[in-house]
Amino acid sequence: MEHPIDGTSTPSAEERRAKLVARAADLQAVLRAQATRNEQERTTSPEAVEAMTEAGVFRLLTPKRFGGHQTDLRTLTTVSEVLGQGDGSAAWTGMIIAVTNWLASLFPDQAQEDVFGVDPDARVTGVAAPTGMGEPVDGGWRVTGRWSYNSGAPHATWAAVGALLKDERGAVADQALVLIPASELSVEDTWHTAGMRATASNTLTAQSVFVPAHRVLSVPAAAEGNYPRTADDGTLFSSAFGPMLTLCLAGPLLGMGKAALDIVVDQAGSKPLSFTIHPRQADSVGVQTQIAQAALQLETARLHIYAAADEVDRSAAEGALDYATRTRLRAQAGYAAQQVLAAITTLLNVHGAAAFAVSNPLQRIWRDANTSARHAGLVPAVGYEVYGKSLLGIEERVSLMV
Repeated sequence: MEHPIDGTSTPSAEERRAKLVARAADLQAVLRAQATRNEQERTTSPEAVEAMTEAGVFRLLTPKRFGGHQTDLRTLTTVSEVLGQGDGSAAWTGMIIAVTNWLASLFPDQAQEDVFGVDPDARVTGVAAPTGMGEPVDGGWRVTGRWSYNSGAPHATWAAVGALLKDERGAVADQALVLIPASELSVEDTWHTAGMRATASNTLTAQSVFVPAHRVLSVPAAAEGNYPRTADDGTLFSSAFGPMLTLCLAGPLLGMGKAALDIVVDQAGSKPLSFTIHPRQADSVGVQTQIAQAALQLETARLHIYAAADEVDRSAAEGALDYATRTRLRAQAGYAAQQVLAAITTLLNVHGAAAFAVSNPLQRIWRDANTSARHAGLVPAVGYEVYGKSLLGIEERVSLMV
């Protein structure tokens, strides 16, 4: 297809995706080399953040009218999977900011201007849990709260945080996300964890911060696809709320699983299988079958996640996803995460105790994967419950993130 103005070829969605994925692949060596230092310092380095900025990671889901790439969930998932092969924490940070930039683009147009009109490279982070409270005041709300865990906190320019909004009588009238400049929030250093240390997922606090009415997004309304934005920016911003915010979490996990597989396969060609006749692990039938099993578990996870991502992307153009479909997608996200964890466990069993040497990246991958897979959006029991209820015709809704 030719560009209507200058006759040059307009790249297809697939070509744009391939270019962005290639840029992410070029970052793997840098992220891998910095992973240990970043973990020790408990934050993704400024150099890595700058490299991801230049590669367009944070702009993946930002509207084109603000200079964003305005891609889709499949592209975000692929890019974060590729980054996750270098470092899970950096991939998570990039993914969270990219998808929260999409979330900020669902707010009224004036809020989008506030965030991206001034700074096309704005980085929005957030916590959906409604652990804040908003009191009505002239022109908006006074919000006070404390929000954990805010991945990428040191790199944020804005935050979208959850709050219960009271009416004039003091009763809770709505559950919302509110946009607040990072400069008006405090950060408490609370992220001391076994895994995903470099995500710097610290706690945000606010004390009576004014939030104008246009920087508020009703979560119950958004969960049903009712967004207050009015700009005509294409189908990306019709994507289903819950599935976008849960399926996106799987990309870095898929990357970590692939990284573990690559390391174990590579070293199996020279690492002996102790207390056996095999000079190389690769010669053992037991090792061969376990590696095959792990590879298939990872492929199972990928098939679920990419099929689900494609379904979300198609529905954005063709029509809203019904609730029953959304419950299945939520279950698929949790199921896929468990497949990745099972694969990584098998791979560490194959590699042996050496996997837990501090110098071995496998132990960091194991810790990072097991931490990130416990994100509330990936808890399998919740996904199975909502999907099972749907299959059985039980109408009780247990989560807005569906």
